[in-house]
Amino acid sequence: MTGTNRARPGLREALAAVRSGDTLVVTKLDRLARSLRDARDIADELTAKGVALSLGGSRYDPTDPVGRLLFNVLGMVAEFEADLISMRTREGMAVARAKGRLKGKPPKLSKTQRAHLLELHDGGRYTQSEIAELFSVSRATVYRELLRRTREEVAARERAAQEVR
Repeated sequence: MTGTNRARPGLREALAAVRSGDTLVVTKLDRLARSLRDARDIADELTAKGVALSLGGSRYDPTDPVGRLLFNVLGMVAEFEADLISMRTREGMAVARAKGRLKGKPPKLSKTQRAHLLELHDGGRYTQSEIAELFSVSRATVYRELLRRTREEVAARERAAQEVR
């Protein structure tokens, strides 16, 4: 769960639990919301319920112009931090991908299992659903392995054709 997602169970429970006169205490604004719009929406919802908001020990007062200003500044900083984290993550993944270290999720089947799966499929005695059940994988995994084999065969033919040239 991340702060960018408003549909967080903990947030939903906290907002449902507070009553008029309560104070919702949050250590930092970026723990409550990662975008300024979301922070404002949550603050407006709390204000409408008559609930006070305490951020890092300081109480947010929506009726005070200075309080609103500070809240908006904190919200912009939280959104900026979230954007920086996202940008750095994308850059790190691009570098890892370029170095060949980011290859995605490992295959469900070992090389031996894959070879056996293809052999069973080529034998024609089993349906793809039966093969999936035999290997305790989804039908999509079977289809993916068959597609992977087809792509490998096409790539091998293309390499062979280029070597002939």
